[in-house]
Amino acid sequence: MSQKLVNAIANRDGAALAKIYGGQAANLQSIVNPDAEKLVDALFRQLKQVFPAASQTNLRSEADESAAKKQWIAAFAENGIRTKEQLSAGMQHARASESPFWPSPGQFIAWCKQGVIRASGLPDAAGLYDLVMDYAKRRGLYSSAEAFPWSSNAAYWMVTKLYSEMRSLNLTESELLKHCGKELTAMSKRIEAGEPIPAPVVQIPKLHMPVSNEKALSKIAEIRAKLNMPRKS
Repeated sequence: MSQKLVNAIANRDGAALAKIYGGQAANLQSIVNPDAEKLVDALFRQLKQVFPAASQTNLRSEADESAAKKQWIAAFAENGIRTKEQLSAGMQHARASESPFWPSPGQFIAWCKQGVIRASGLPDAAGLYDLVMDYAKRRGLYSSAEAFPWSSNAAYWMVTKLYSEMRSLNLTESELLKHCGKELTAMSKRIEAGEPIPAPVVQIPKLHMPVSNEKALSKIAEIRAKLNMPRKS
């Protein structure tokens, strides 16, 4: 086995693997991941039923389909897509898609992740943002965060963490939405792994949160500007 091939497999570099093997009949999928081959074969059969025009565009020949499968297998390996449940979640979105065009690997992976989040009973990023705003608005009505009427244990842990980050880092709406997306991905992985999400417990409030030097200097400059304090020379 050549060093180039060893490096390509180690790096899950589908493009490099495809280049190395070119038009040879070697079974590239089995080198990358034996289980992935079966999953992608079954997935392509289903996708071709949903997007029948693909046989006239993206998948006009067996060579086209073989090359496409190699790319999808590599993309799945790079993004942690490896279970039937994840692919089923992606297929649900595919069936509901109004677009007649065959999805890219990146688009389908995004569908898989969104579907897994929904299947875990979690909201999308916008829904989680709304939960944070609702908590910020009504939290004063309750004796503690733990007394707030949470819809789930997961909601409690995500919302209280995001609310703390929003306050301490002075996040904008777009920044908070990004944090919501990351928090949902992390929580869905915990749920998918079978990790029990504990019930709310009283937490010691975080009085400060570390920030970068650049962020700290920016905050100091902002405070100085508000107080009309001149910069020190």
